[in-house]
Amino acid sequence: MASDHLARRMKLGVMPSMGEDEQRGRAFSYAEIRDMAQTAEGVGLDSFWLADHLLYRFPGKPEAGAWEVFTFLGAVAQATERISIGPLVACTSFRNPALLAKMAESLDEISAGRFILGLGAGWHEPEYTAFGYPFDHRAARFEEALKIIVPLLRDGHVDFRGQYYEASDIALRPRGPQRNGPPIWIGASKPRMLRFVAHYADAWNTVWHKWPQSVAEKYPQMLEACRAVGRDPATLELTAGTWARILAPGEQREPDEDRIVGSPEEVAQALKGFADLGVKHLVVLVEPESAEGIVRLGEVAKLLDQMG
Repeated sequence: MASDHLARRMKLGVMPSMGEDEQRGRAFSYAEIRDMAQTAEGVGLDSFWLADHLLYRFPGKPEAGAWEVFTFLGAVAQATERISIGPLVACTSFRNPALLAKMAESLDEISAGRFILGLGAGWHEPEYTAFGYPFDHRAARFEEALKIIVPLLRDGHVDFRGQYYEASDIALRPRGPQRNGPPIWIGASKPRMLRFVAHYADAWNTVWHKWPQSVAEKYPQMLEACRAVGRDPATLELTAGTWARILAPGEQREPDEDRIVGSPEEVAQALKGFADLGVKHLVVLVEPESAEGIVRLGEVAKLLDQMG
C-alpha cells in the first residue's frame, strides 16, 4: 500500500545520505535512517529513498564508504507501513540482473506493495575498480540488464542470452503484491540512455535540479526518445530531484547557496514550479539532513497541498 496522499498533484519524497560525511565525521546509523523514514511517513511524505553506492573516492577528498542499499531498504520496509520506498537508483552493474529482479520482488513483498525500483547504469569508476566490476560498455550492459529485469518483473519469465548477461528460462516465483511488479524508474540524461527510459521505464527520473527550468530544458530530449521508440510520452511519468534548505524562524541564508533556500512558504512556492511543469513525483535532498529537516519538509508538503 502506497502513501495515503493519492490526490496530491505532485508526490514528495526525501532521500538522506547513506555514505560517510566529512563534516559529520561518519555515516548515519541504521537507527538514524529508520527514524528519518518513520518521521517522513509521520509527516505525510510520499516516499523515502536511499542511494546505491559502495564507496566514494574523489581527488583531494578523504575516501568515504556507504551502507549497502538493499539491506537497509529491507529493514526500512519493516519499520514503516505506508510510505513508498526505493533505491535512487540501483546500479545494475553491482548485482546479477535476474537476482536484482528477485530482490526487488522480495522487497515488494516485505513492503506490502510499497516498493519502487529505481535503476541506473552507475557512474563512479573507483567503486567499480575496487569491487571488481567492469566499467566498460556500461550502456550496453545496462540495456542487457533491462532485457532481463523488466520481463521478469512484468511477466514473471525471461529467457535471454546476451554478450554480458544470461538468464536461462527463469521464472520469477513467488510473486509480490504488485501485479506486474514494482514500478520502474530509470535515471538517465544522455540520448542512448533516454531511449532505454522510453522503451522500458514507467517513469523517467531526472536529477538534480535547483530550478524547474532545467527540467524543462531537458524534457524535449525525452520527447524525442519517446518518438524514436513509438512511446506515448503521456504514459511515461516525469519525476525529478532537487536540493532544498528549509530555514527555521530567524535562520539566515548563506551567500551564493546552490540550492533552493527559504522558509517553508518560500520553498513550497519554489517546489510548486516543478508541479506546474508536470513533475509527478519530486525527491528532495533536504537540509538540515535530519529528522528535523524532514519535519520541515512535511510543512512544505502541507503548503503545497493547500496551493493545489
